[in-house]
Amino acid sequence: MDLTIIEAVLFDMDGTLVDSDAAVERAWRTWATEFGADPRAVLAVAHGAPAERTVRLILPGLPEDQVTTAAARQLELQYDDLSDVVPTTGAHELLADLRLPWAVVTSADVRLAKARLGAAGIEAPALVTVDDIRVGKPDPEGYLRGAELLGVSPDRCLVVEDAEVGVTAGRAAGAQVAALKGVDGDLRITDLTELHRLLTA
Repeated sequence: MDLTIIEAVLFDMDGTLVDSDAAVERAWRTWATEFGADPRAVLAVAHGAPAERTVRLILPGLPEDQVTTAAARQLELQYDDLSDVVPTTGAHELLADLRLPWAVVTSADVRLAKARLGAAGIEAPALVTVDDIRVGKPDPEGYLRGAELLGVSPDRCLVVEDAEVGVTAGRAAGAQVAALKGVDGDLRITDLTELHRLLTA
């Protein structure tokens, strides 16, 4: 993978820039109990995906208005659960030294995204949430929107992700993808400290 062609970086939020895994899991477990779903089945498909997509997968046949209500409830469970939300390893150092334009592209809504980024001490110069697009990950719309906001062609962007749905979205947008947590990307990285070394070498 040729990092010399990269002109901008598009970061996923949860699990990539922000360590919110425990909060996300707590919210989905509570939601599953409330809606009579198997928490293990929910957690197997929820990571990195918009809440409405997960609701549709777990509760097929649910009327669309109820899908919206169920997804809204899941987000409500997360808004104030910020006590253990922190930046991921190397996030602050990477962002402080990054000389490329960057944006955050997340499956969260704008309220949750700003709350989590704020809790982690990260101020995104550009932010794309599910409120800004019609179709969420694994659709590429969010990453295409992020590239557009930064004025950079998607094929000159590096997407940084930790979930398969996000990797799929990044690749579909035409970007190169760096993947965390053993997910298969164009570049596999252990943490953002490793990416920091690669981008500032």
